Amino acid sequence: MKQKITTLFISFLFLTQLNAEPKIQAPTAILMDYNSGKILFERDADHQIYPASMTKIMTAIIVFDLLKQEKIKLSDEVIISENAWRMSKSGYSSMFIMLNDKVSIEDLLRGIIVVSGNDACVALAEGIAGTETAFADMMNEKAEEIGLVNTNFTNSSGINDPDNYSTVRDIAIMSKYLIENYPSYYEYFKETEFTWDRTGGDPIKQGNRNPLLYKRIGADGIKTGYLAVEKYSLASSIVGENRRLIAVGSGFVTKQARSDESARMFRWALRNTNTYEIAKKDVPKFKFKTWLGKENIVEGLLKEDIYVTIQKKEVKDLKVKLEYNGPIKAPIKKGQQIGNLILESPNEEVKKFPIYASKSVKKVNFFKSLFLSFNYMIWGDV
Repeated sequence: MKQKITTLFISFLFLTQLNAEPKIQAPTAILMDYNSGKILFERDADHQIYPASMTKIMTAIIVFDLLKQEKIKLSDEVIISENAWRMSKSGYSSMFIMLNDKVSIEDLLRGIIVVSGNDACVALAEGIAGTETAFADMMNEKAEEIGLVNTNFTNSSGINDPDNYSTVRDIAIMSKYLIENYPSYYEYFKETEFTWDRTGGDPIKQGNRNPLLYKRIGADGIKTGYLAVEKYSLASSIVGENRRLIAVGSGFVTKQARSDESARMFRWALRNTNTYEIAKKDVPKFKFKTWLGKENIVEGLLKEDIYVTIQKKEVKDLKVKLEYNGPIKAPIKKGQQIGNLILESPNEEVKKFPIYASKSVKKVNFFKSLFLSFNYMIWGDV
């Protein structure tokens, strides 16, 4: 059998690159393609920042995780402690929960995600872990699990604490993790308002603080932040042109700058780059001839989604190749590696992904095997 390399011709439309990088003033920022994980732009992305209310992304992850494991339910109620109630009286962003009231986990989640209520954070943290300190321990365990290497949490809301810190890179990873693992709960992040029908008072209606939800750029989350020492920050995500993008920035000097510069990063990415789907996990896509098999063709699949993100002007230099020793000799077992997908994209190391047989192929009987072998020796045809 001969080693073969086949170049796959994939037709892509492309435009000329417009700008080398997005024009923003934020001192630390990062822009990521969700599917490929490609970092499209970064500026001092590992600089330590105070994440402020972007901390609430991890608070939501902990709650979503427990909901997913069915350890808690959205309808479960939490009794509001004095600690939680006092947060609503301290000038922080609040849901305005009442002392000793019983509030459902779902309402508290909306109070955290939509209106950025610090009081709701403390209430949920205490309801789940007993104390906010114990809840912060859960947050740090999860941070380590998902690969946040420059992050530490000391509270559930992001109120100012020198030991509550992160980076825009870690927050982008955290945001991607939430979107990927809890898609149904992520829907809360695009709600533009929440009305809390509180006990003993008139209903309180508040809008979502994420400014991009009100722009026509396809935004659907994720979380704002503000501290006087850090100024304005935003983790955000949009869906456009059949792809998802995630951006995180911190140190925006004004609310308007936070909105405009975040949107500018997304528009730059959509104008200048594109993401292409090469293969989907466990979906047969590649066909290989077999030798001495009861079936002439075996289809190959990959064990992961393969996407590539490149500058639009460089798409002509993208090469996708199949490497294999062919034809593939039977018997072939389902899950057996039968080749490799080779991806060559500009300014990137060559990547190789194993291809596996999508099903088993039995070998023909002795007499047919003998006939095919004889035919091959004479004609060189398989």
